[in-house]
Amino acid sequence: MTKISSPDGTPPSRLCFGAMQFGGTADVSAAKEMYDACRAAGVNFFDTAHVYTGGQSERMLGKLIAPERDKIILATKAAYEGGASRATILASVEDSRSRMQIDTIDLLYMHRWDADTPLEETFYTLAELVEAGTVRAIGVSNYAAWQVMKAQAVAARVGLRIAALQPMYNLVKRQAEVELLPMAQDQSIAVMPYSPLGGGLLTGKYARGGAGRLTDDARYAARYAPDWMHAAGRGLAEIADETGIAAATLAVAWVMRHPAVTAPIVSARSAEQLAPSLAALDLRLDSDLAERITALSSAPAPATDRLEEA
Repeated sequence: MTKISSPDGTPPSRLCFGAMQFGGTADVSAAKEMYDACRAAGVNFFDTAHVYTGGQSERMLGKLIAPERDKIILATKAAYEGGASRATILASVEDSRSRMQIDTIDLLYMHRWDADTPLEETFYTLAELVEAGTVRAIGVSNYAAWQVMKAQAVAARVGLRIAALQPMYNLVKRQAEVELLPMAQDQSIAVMPYSPLGGGLLTGKYARGGAGRLTDDARYAARYAPDWMHAAGRGLAEIADETGIAAATLAVAWVMRHPAVTAPIVSARSAEQLAPSLAALDLRLDSDLAERITALSSAPAPATDRLEEA
């Protein structure tokens, strides 16, 4: 089994920090403050992508990790734009290495499924990068379970293995529980879920009339449009008020509690905004509290055409 670790052999921390905001809503100063807060909390796992903020995310993250490169697990993603062809992957990887001023990418994800490029072309190219030492481990993001397993079979032909999965997963987006998370457990694939806070819905700020992605970004507004999701957000805010634990801390801790999850990806615009997510590292939800939180949303139906027998 391919192990995900830093160059010095340290395994991943229980949270991963996503640098999607670097160079966008987080400037150089805010990025450094968040990086320092992560390191102080013991986080050694950082995630970015070739497409984020026109490359600024990778450039900023590369500068931050440079003094301690061997201690950091650095993940980036390729093939969000341009498909997952050999040419696109090779160009993307060289761009990412140059931007971050690194020789080796610890974990490279295919950012999304590409139905137009043969899997053989994609994964044979990735196998060459691993063989050359340019990439240490391979992951996939935004793949369905059948797509992961199809890709895994192709990868196996050249001695490659998908080591990591990056799905969307949070209290109101639980579809991953049906097939992705059980598959990952069965196949010993590490899981790094993104959006544990549901675009901010699970922080309680919208329950208080606040603004953010759900009010400013049409994509997030559509993703979290259903009334029941907002009701769950309000319910979590009520539990937060009752327990004295920030809603964001509860939301991240709930995702961390799933046995298939390796390290949820947390992100923010500032160290102050990030603090409640990092606090989940010190919180262990007891069964009663976890069940109360889980009851705020419905589990998705199992993957069968015979639901009456499930």
